[in-house]
Amino acid sequence: MKARMTNPAMVLPHVTEAVGGLFKAMHAGDVPQRTLELVHLRASQINGCSACVHSGTTSATKAGETAERLLAVSAWYESPLFDDAERAALALTEAATRLSDRPGQVTDEIWDEAARHYDEKQLSAIILMIATTNFFNRINTTIKEPAGATWS
Repeated sequence: MKARMTNPAMVLPHVTEAVGGLFKAMHAGDVPQRTLELVHLRASQINGCSACVHSGTTSATKAGETAERLLAVSAWYESPLFDDAERAALALTEAATRLSDRPGQVTDEIWDEAARHYDEKQLSAIILMIATTNFFNRINTTIKEPAGATWS
């Protein structure tokens, strides 16, 4: 598979440094790296972004995630492999990513459970990861960015 065009993040000036700033902010939120990687992977699975699923599994593995848990992310709600905090982050990820499925997707129940496990700084990091992942998912699926592609 070949991309329709060069990734816009490489074409337009300053995109890479702007995105780098977002990632720097996310990592300052003190959320475990493995949790952020699970959030990225789950949003990418929902959106069908093969490039981000590929990069997400690679990054998660580098962050110490196991193959068993990576394989279970798509069915996290039925898996005993995730703790309550991770489950809350994944529920928030699904709700915020599936906004078009129904109005009010991020329910008070989902929000309250996430807020029970994460403080405002950490929630900010998780929300930024969800939004940034959805941003890249939309770019990559639009241009048909192939899995494993490297920007040059």
